[in-house]
Amino acid sequence: MEITVELLGLLFIVAVIAAWVDTLAGGGGLIVLPVLLFCGLTPVQALATNKCQGFVGTLTATMTLIVKRKLSVRKLPVLMFYTAIGALTGTWLIQQINTDWLQWFVPVLLLSIAGYFWLVPAVGAEEGVPKMQEKTWARYVVPVIGFYDGFFGPGTGSFFAASQVALRGKKLIEATVVAKPLNFVSNITSLLLFAAGGQVIWLIGVVMMVGQMLGAVLGAHSIYWGGAKLIRPIVIFMCIAMSVRQLWLIV
Repeated sequence: MEITVELLGLLFIVAVIAAWVDTLAGGGGLIVLPVLLFCGLTPVQALATNKCQGFVGTLTATMTLIVKRKLSVRKLPVLMFYTAIGALTGTWLIQQINTDWLQWFVPVLLLSIAGYFWLVPAVGAEEGVPKMQEKTWARYVVPVIGFYDGFFGPGTGSFFAASQVALRGKKLIEATVVAKPLNFVSNITSLLLFAAGGQVIWLIGVVMMVGQMLGAVLGAHSIYWGGAKLIRPIVIFMCIAMSVRQLWLIV
């Protein structure tokens, strides 16, 4: 493929938009991956390069939230550890087995999350009663989501946030904030394995990194500008959009 200045400019804009959406609700890969494939990258190169630019967005969002004192780092090391273990395992396993069943499983999973937020409008508006202890969630749910990101990827931020709302009774805003550093860890872990295999197109990745920084900063501020009223419809839309796109490809 020929990498032109015009192409890099387009990908920069795509990265800004994707980072803003991903910071608020997850699913930025829905925007980036089709564009990278359309530009001529192979599926593996597109996935690897998406991780390359995506980790910068989640890192920028995390640092912005820490600076704004909206994110507590006290419990993050343990959660990051379990996320990394899951992502490492998923990234390794995706290269070893047949994954045809994911074509149907993932859309169903995403539509379930969209339906949950749609049918329960007040979900995440107020803190609820936890259905699972924090240690249990950290040890079992977090690594599973990390595994999913390394294994496949789309919607990881949504899964991190939704699991906290549904299982830990957290507010949607709080859950979305905590999802950022966990998504960063799963991204960077997968990226290291892809980079070792020489699958990252670095020129495209670096340009999109800059766009991700800008979009993530805007997204981190937007979390508190619009609150749950902004995040909830984006979560629903992104889950449905990712599902429709996946089903469209396999029908």
